[in-house]
Amino acid sequence: MKTTFSYIGKTADKYLEEGIGMYERRLKHYLSYETVLIPDVKNGGKLEAEQLKIKEGEQILQRLKNDDCLILLDERGKLYTSEQFAANMDQWFQAPYKRLVFQVGGAFGFSEAVYQRANYKLSLSAMTFSHQMIRLFFLEQLYRAMTILRNEPYHNS
Repeated sequence: MKTTFSYIGKTADKYLEEGIGMYERRLKHYLSYETVLIPDVKNGGKLEAEQLKIKEGEQILQRLKNDDCLILLDERGKLYTSEQFAANMDQWFQAPYKRLVFQVGGAFGFSEAVYQRANYKLSLSAMTFSHQMIRLFFLEQLYRAMTILRNEPYHNS
């Protein structure tokens, strides 16, 4: 099964790009992994928040297939410990999906249509983080989950 990490807009800060790149390289040793960058909506800064979410949602939905499992990284999602997240990853790998798609929304979150399509919602914290920083935090947790599943020392080192 392929694991896809999808987000809207380029990563603006070099330090985030470096960290993201490091974890993406590490993840490729554990799973079939890809990153999908969804371009920013043209003239998105001139749209109201709800209109922007709808446009971004259309871009997200057009990239999905029927047999994809869509997991939203969302502040209203379920909170897991790292061990619980790893256990969920193991279960999702056993499910009949072709692809696990972890999706980060834009600055204003997701449209209602994306919420309707989602299979799961995952929160990384009760705190709110920028949609740019969550990219690095999530990839670190995904890498940690893979090391937990393989009983490797990263998790406790």
